Amino acid sequence: MERRKIEIMDTTLRDGEQTSGVSFSVSEKLTITQLLLEELNVDRVEIASARVSDGEFKAVEAILTWAEANGYADKIEVLTFVDNGVSIDWMLKTGAKVQNLLTKGSLNHLIHQLKKTAEQHFTEIAQVIALAESKGIATNVYLEDWSNGMRHSPEYVFEFLDFLVTQPIKRILLPDTLGVLTPAETADFLKKIRLKYPETHFDYHAHNDYDLGTANVLEAVKAGVNGLHLTVNGMGERAGNAALASVVAVINDFTPEVEIRIKESAIYSVSKLVEAFSGIRIPTNKPVVGDNVFTQTAGIHADGDNKNNLYFNDLLPERFGRKRKYALGKTSGKANIEKNLQELGLKLNDADLKRVTQRVIELGDKKETVTKEDLPYIISDVLDSSLYEEKVVVESYVLMNSMGLRPSATIAVRIDGEKFEENAQGDGQFDAFMNALTKVYTKKKRCLPKLIDYAVRIAPGSHSDALCETIITWETDLKKFITRGLDSDQTVCAIKATQKMLNII
Repeated sequence: MERRKIEIMDTTLRDGEQTSGVSFSVSEKLTITQLLLEELNVDRVEIASARVSDGEFKAVEAILTWAEANGYADKIEVLTFVDNGVSIDWMLKTGAKVQNLLTKGSLNHLIHQLKKTAEQHFTEIAQVIALAESKGIATNVYLEDWSNGMRHSPEYVFEFLDFLVTQPIKRILLPDTLGVLTPAETADFLKKIRLKYPETHFDYHAHNDYDLGTANVLEAVKAGVNGLHLTVNGMGERAGNAALASVVAVINDFTPEVEIRIKESAIYSVSKLVEAFSGIRIPTNKPVVGDNVFTQTAGIHADGDNKNNLYFNDLLPERFGRKRKYALGKTSGKANIEKNLQELGLKLNDADLKRVTQRVIELGDKKETVTKEDLPYIISDVLDSSLYEEKVVVESYVLMNSMGLRPSATIAVRIDGEKFEENAQGDGQFDAFMNALTKVYTKKKRCLPKLIDYAVRIAPGSHSDALCETIITWETDLKKFITRGLDSDQTVCAIKATQKMLNII
């Protein structure tokens, strides 16, 4: 059976730009439009509102120049107003060919905002449509606040639709302007409209104020709409619009009778670009495009994935150009560690794997996650620590760094069961620590080795809160040797490396 085709209109650059604090530049709007049409394969793009600003004019002009040259002019749409032809003149100057005319879809808006009768409003709309047609501009019509119109004044809505189907327009656009509909209402309202006007093209435009945007879109699709309005990352006024990524996944997985042209593998890259241009961060748990949505954290889930992919669903990350990850932290089990070791090409015996897992859990108690890139350092630290018996323990320390005063350190060290406390100043916090430690060992009539090299590194690709490794080279009369310390704090790393040295000598 042939599948029913549904158009996807992206309105990130018009409705999505109403996100508080967002304003795309001309070049950004052009780049996003090109990606939406050529990479994502959306059917149409609503790029601006007429008469808003000089910047909007220049953006529309630039986009239409590109669109004309590449055969996309009929896919570029601009929001216009019932304003005696002022919007039409604006469009003609930019080269735009399709207007989305904003009209009143509820009696409440008509009476209290326009203060006009239905007949007056319809007459003015007809004049704008006729003018547009005479200038070679195609028209779609928005019924603003249509959802409340269906709730509270359905007679007006159907009177309006009876009028519109007599007009030379391409589509009727039905927005849930205030995001108030439930899925049941969406299904009911749209089924009634489709039943009465089976030959008319209807688009559905969902907002997300109750977090029902995607659910409402699913009901709209089942009810038989011809097109959907979506935004990248769910951008839009207040709680935003129905998100393109979520809706595409839902349609492809739950409505096999429907066909859309969107290229799933391009969704994530376009999403990240819009994030960068808009400055609006994608929530880490945002379906499909959030940083964490393909990350397994619990060890039992990683174990299940090893056993016939027990914790996979149909939202495979590869569909969207992404990869599944296994987070390392306090809920990690051996399976999480093994998954990450496999990616690094590393293998440990059971005893060492157990020790590494325990260290990851300990580190997870201090910081949210440990990265895959941190694992070689953790392995080195754990295996190094197992080579000697701890007879010397740095039990506690206080490091002070005050403006105008030399750094100081107070330490407590237990050597063969005997506790020593000392304090000292130095040229830095670690130098002060070493000076205090020297006092302790002087009391014990023992000499410390010389520190001849000190290096700090973090895993490539890690962030500012990553684990760091301090590598210290020591020298005695008999030999040179190296110790390592691992922590998210550089000074603590050095102290841990020093404690290893104390146990080696």
